[in-house]
Amino acid sequence: MEKKTSEKEKRSVKVSFSPIKELVVHEIIKVSVEDLLRERITPSGTMPVYWCDGIVFSFSSVPMNKRVVDDYLDGKIHWMEAHYADMENYREVLELNDEHYNGSMKVRAIDTSKSLLHSEFSKWVKAREKQ
Repeated sequence: MEKKTSEKEKRSVKVSFSPIKELVVHEIIKVSVEDLLRERITPSGTMPVYWCDGIVFSFSSVPMNKRVVDDYLDGKIHWMEAHYADMENYREVLELNDEHYNGSMKVRAIDTSKSLLHSEFSKWVKAREKQ
C-alpha cells in the first residue's frame, strides 16, 4: 500500500542556521549610564538599551550597501559605533532624572546574556579595559 503525501509534506521548507562568525566594531566609546540613556531618548519615545554580563550598551549599524550585505551573508557584521557603560546587575527599566525632561525618563533594558554575539562583545569590551 502506497503512503499518501500530504500537502504540508509537499511544501516543506528547509530551515538552516548560519550564526555570526565575526563582529567588526568600528568605534567603541565608554560613557556614563546617564549619557547612554540620554542618547536613547528621541522625540518619538525611548529606544531600549542592551545589558549583557555586566555592561549596558547600544550600537548603530553601518548603512546597508552591497559590500555590507555580502559581509552579513558571510557571517560578518559591522557596528559603526558602540557605546557602553559598566552595570554589574541587570535591571529591566533604567531611570534618568534630568531637568531637561521635566522629571524622569524610563528606558527599557533588554537582557541579552543568552546571545553568543552579545556575550562575546561583552568579553571583548572587558578585555580591552584591562589592557
